[in-house]
Amino acid sequence: MASAVEHSSVLHAAELHERDGGEVTLVGVDRAGRVDAAEFAAALRPDTALACLQSANHEVGTLQPVEEVAQACRAAGVPLFVDAAQSLGRAEVPGGWSYLAGSAHKWGGPAGVGVLAVRKGTRWRSPLPADEREARRVPGFENVPAIAAAAAALVAYRADMAADAPRVSALVDRIRTEVPQTVPDVEVIGDPVRRLPHLVTFSCLYVEGEALLTELDRLGFAVSSGSSCTADTLRPSHVLEAMGVITHGNVRVSLPRGVGSEDVGRFLAALPDAVARLRRTTMNTFETGRRSRP
Repeated sequence: MASAVEHSSVLHAAELHERDGGEVTLVGVDRAGRVDAAEFAAALRPDTALACLQSANHEVGTLQPVEEVAQACRAAGVPLFVDAAQSLGRAEVPGGWSYLAGSAHKWGGPAGVGVLAVRKGTRWRSPLPADEREARRVPGFENVPAIAAAAAALVAYRADMAADAPRVSALVDRIRTEVPQTVPDVEVIGDPVRRLPHLVTFSCLYVEGEALLTELDRLGFAVSSGSSCTADTLRPSHVLEAMGVITHGNVRVSLPRGVGSEDVGRFLAALPDAVARLRRTTMNTFETGRRSRP
């Protein structure tokens, strides 16, 4: 079982399990993108083999009730897999998980290095074919230098974020507050308090997300739209759909290390005009098409 807002890799694994004859239970979320711990616990069954819950949503930044869910899973004898890719190095991950996964590129480590922590005493069998090396854990040789670099990068990144997270979080609060004040018909998405410090998502009515991204990119701002794991497709975000919020015209801002107040100020100053221009273009196109109909 899993939450409905897990990363697409988790949901695709669940689909594969179904195709092989298994059953998958998806637990919904509220409008902030947060799972209800009691609802998640109630969905556990005697034959549940694995529960999956992200530490924080990769798209809207909402923190999940991992510790409460872990307690319920432990009582039911169900191992809990936690996707902590978005939170490792940025926020503390509550305990109680059985398996925990992350990706080094998220904290400035080498791309291609993944981390899987298996709690002692938890059953684990690698899905990869074994050979005679590396104690039959994985085939081939481990990339020790990249693994060491990933660990060193995580230590350094975590120290930086511990000092800088309050400042970055205040900048996100500024975006969450000022965008609805300066841009009409905008919905800021995600939990305003129980969230990651660096991430904010909002949706603008009457604007296509990709068009807004192109306009903001022209102005010097690198932001994202749609699902963070399918941003190169035109598919609506499964996260926003599960939350029941606007799925088009959304912008996801992820503040990087070293971002300054002046950077956020420039973004907030440029955004209203960019949205207004696109809305005028959309309206003009609509009016032209309406007048041209027979």
